[in-house]
Amino acid sequence: MTTGKHFLACLLLLAVPVCRSEAQEFPASDSRITWVGRTAARGADVSFDWSGVYALVRFHGDTLKLRASDTGKDYFNVWYDRDAMTALPDATFCLSSKDTTLTLFAGAPGEHRLIVQKRTEGEQGCATFHAFCADSLGQARPVRGRVIEFVGDSYTCGYGTLSDSARDPFTPETEDCNRTYAAVIARHFGADFWLVAHSGMGIARNYGDMLPGYYMPDRYLQTFDERKQPAWAADKYGVKPALTVIYLATNDASSRKQPTREAFVNNYLTLIRRIKDNYGEAHPVLCVVPKGRDIMFDYIKAAMLACQMRNVTYMVLTGSVHDSAGELGASYHPNWRGQLKKAYAIIPYVSTLTGWPLEDEPLR
Repeated sequence: MTTGKHFLACLLLLAVPVCRSEAQEFPASDSRITWVGRTAARGADVSFDWSGVYALVRFHGDTLKLRASDTGKDYFNVWYDRDAMTALPDATFCLSSKDTTLTLFAGAPGEHRLIVQKRTEGEQGCATFHAFCADSLGQARPVRGRVIEFVGDSYTCGYGTLSDSARDPFTPETEDCNRTYAAVIARHFGADFWLVAHSGMGIARNYGDMLPGYYMPDRYLQTFDERKQPAWAADKYGVKPALTVIYLATNDASSRKQPTREAFVNNYLTLIRRIKDNYGEAHPVLCVVPKGRDIMFDYIKAAMLACQMRNVTYMVLTGSVHDSAGELGASYHPNWRGQLKKAYAIIPYVSTLTGWPLEDEPLR
């Protein structure tokens, strides 16, 4: 583990005792640890695979260790002694083995706070945190009063956002949900956030016609991105977002094909209905028409005209929201600069729908 910014260290450590003799092991499911996003606890373990899930840990000592496993190879961001995540993490690591023990923090003794966030999406792997080890554990801050839910695809996952060239092939190292429009918007309003997002997924058609009959409205029902069961029980989570942002439909119109208008409208309204079932009829939903997809503007507008539900609105990102020269990353996805411009465009709508005032600070 290194504390150098932007350094990606793969930790393939053998299973060793987590704690030195004077320290204690605390289960990842300990109630003093705050989890933000969709997770499943089983005994001491907490498992998750959606992009952007994060844990907040308050501890005492000069070291914090983590015992964890992963079914694939996932990358994580870490922040030290901060109440919220910043654009650049203090450290990063990757996890790609079973029952791995790693040191997340080593520094001056005392009380410390740590945030650890999964930055890669579900198809890269499912992580299970087994235990944290420190001298003692304190109560982490609760989920903030301001929360935003984002439902999306690769743009929301941060696919290729760390790349500076559209010609770069995608690699998991260039994926970072913390460097997306969603994270920027949350930081601007001082909000916590969670993502329900998967690359290539659409409303009624996926990229390349993959997984026919299984679309993002279906994944929205799931606790795990890559598993259809168990179903997600929003009422048991105990936290309601102030707003849900849907940023989908790029893949519906990919490779010069699109679903029928009727199929798209029906599925879009199904997704909104499922969001309302989670949070109530008054819950606001913002539907974003993706950049450069004119036919999806027609489709989403048709869905809005057919929608009889309260507090549902839409906005349009035209092809000029960011350029296609220096603002695209791997595989022609928006890089950090393109993501930032998307955030600038969406933020006024978030302010209006939530009542949160705009902040007079640059976005980051």
